[in-house]
Amino acid sequence: MLNRCESAKERWGGVNAIIDRWLKERQDLIVRYCDLVSRGNFESVEDALKHFRVFCQVLVDYVSAGHFEVYEQLIEEALEYNDGGVELARKIYPRIQATTESALDFNDRFDKTPEELEELNVLVPRLAELGEKLEERFILEDTLIEKLHNVHASQLA
Repeated sequence: MLNRCESAKERWGGVNAIIDRWLKERQDLIVRYCDLVSRGNFESVEDALKHFRVFCQVLVDYVSAGHFEVYEQLIEEALEYNDGGVELARKIYPRIQATTESALDFNDRFDKTPEELEELNVLVPRLAELGEKLEERFILEDTLIEKLHNVHASQLA
């Protein structure tokens, strides 16, 4: 039994670092989002696109880390403990995937040259829509972390 606990701690203890790093990326994403929303006016289309591109890079990095690092680790942990987490993930993951598609669509829409982007005014309403999707995503991700990882924290200690 002790060996199993040590094995679990060795195996899943590193997930905390992955989640912590990812949540710091989330914080950076939120700060950049709030900066864009609060700006209101940009000096030029080029200035707006510069800020949106940086935001989009952080957005894509965050979404990718979720899919290719965090969720993978959480699912492996759920499989190991076999306590209903996999079923929860199967319910939540499609909803997260929908928010991923919204984020990638947003990125694709604004990955243009200033000449290709016809109207700067479309940026802010699209950003508000994305904000709603991100809020939903964060709630779903927090549920996954709580139910697939934090619930096992005492067993890892």
